[in-house]
Amino acid sequence: MNRQNISREHYQTYVWFRQAAERGDAYAQFNLGLMYKKGEYIERDYARAYKWLRQAALQGLAFAQNHLGALYYNGRGIEKSDAEAAYWFRHAAEQGDASAQQNLGQMYRKGRGVEQSHDLALAWFYRAAEQGIASAQNLLAECYLYGHGAPVNYPLAMAWFRKAAVHGEPAAQLHLGLMYKRGQGVEASNTQALCWFRQAAAQGDPVAQRQLGVAYAEGLGVRSDPLRAFAWLLRAADKGDKDSQFNLGVMLANGQGVEQDEARALSWYLRAAEQGHMLAQYNLGSMYANGRGVARDEQRALEWYRRAAEQGAPNAQFNLGVIYATGQGVPRNEAQAVQWYRVAAEQGDASAQNNLGVMYSNGQGVAQDDGMAVFWYDQAAEQGHALAQYNLGGMYNSGRGVARDPVRSYMWMLLAADAGDETASANKSIVARRLSPADIGAALDLSRQWQLEHRNLIPRPRAGQ
Repeated sequence: MNRQNISREHYQTYVWFRQAAERGDAYAQFNLGLMYKKGEYIERDYARAYKWLRQAALQGLAFAQNHLGALYYNGRGIEKSDAEAAYWFRHAAEQGDASAQQNLGQMYRKGRGVEQSHDLALAWFYRAAEQGIASAQNLLAECYLYGHGAPVNYPLAMAWFRKAAVHGEPAAQLHLGLMYKRGQGVEASNTQALCWFRQAAAQGDPVAQRQLGVAYAEGLGVRSDPLRAFAWLLRAADKGDKDSQFNLGVMLANGQGVEQDEARALSWYLRAAEQGHMLAQYNLGSMYANGRGVARDEQRALEWYRRAAEQGAPNAQFNLGVIYATGQGVPRNEAQAVQWYRVAAEQGDASAQNNLGVMYSNGQGVAQDDGMAVFWYDQAAEQGHALAQYNLGGMYNSGRGVARDPVRSYMWMLLAADAGDETASANKSIVARRLSPADIGAALDLSRQWQLEHRNLIPRPRAGQ
């Protein structure tokens, strides 16, 4: 090493360590290796760090063994090897090195270099936690929180999280906040949750910053303050937290506590969507489809709807069905429409269920089947979907796919009309003229009973076909 690469005031320290290391002093070898590893006073050089740390490790120095394991784990100065990393972590851990005990626990938890074992992970975390390592205390608490290596035990999880949190571990502070928010092993308290979120957020934890933003937005444990909500979400979003980026997009798109700005909303949705945020992908598709905050672009709308749909977003799957059924920016393809309607319908999307019923009723993209049409209309109608209720009423009126039942037909017409379907409002009187007063009374009773049983439903809008 050339003297010019070392700060003048630390040159003698380097020389002393180098001379002692070359004479075989394990501590000097360790310190010299650490200098090269961290780039302290000299240019960082992982290959030289590996050389000196290995020599110290072979002499049994636990500190060096742990650092050597880290070099193998990260592939710095030597070819990456989980097996070698675990080997050296174990040697150091068995000598009582707390950092190595935590590292070995992580290897067992992840199954890297060793066979995965949550039991052994917990055991090594415990040994490190008992030595006061806050990050190990947090990891041990996670084992009790999620039931990894031990039964779920909220009181023990909270006790270890609290120990780590008091020592300033931000992950533990975040976990404590979440446990108070969810009432896990303790009476739910948004105020207590907020206290711990603040501490973690002050250390820069983006999830805690997001939780603070949500608390201010929704008034959880604090008076609602949209401006503070936006400020905390912005901090987290700038660190790459995709949920915060999505929430900022929502606030800007809807003007919630801030001036509405759809172009900025689009920008935040894009950042979240590129990280795989499903709802951001859907909202981005919607903005391109409707020309909100950006020029209308059917191809980009299709691209983002597809990404969200492939992650399982039923609203995006439904929209893809509509796009293929109507040929919006793509060649019309009824079979593709049926495919997307079906996956959304099977997730309970009422509009998709109704549209799938229409496809079966008309034999579009699938073999015509009145029985299946009735099945899907019924699924959507029971969710309060007005158009499906009207369509189901029509099937009962004509006896298609189901035994003809004018009373039940009129019942569904009444429900559809009450839910706002204009066609049902216009046609229910035509159906009523063919019924006796007793039948009309029976249909009214059935509709009132249905409404009582479904009084908590949010009315479903008419959508799609």
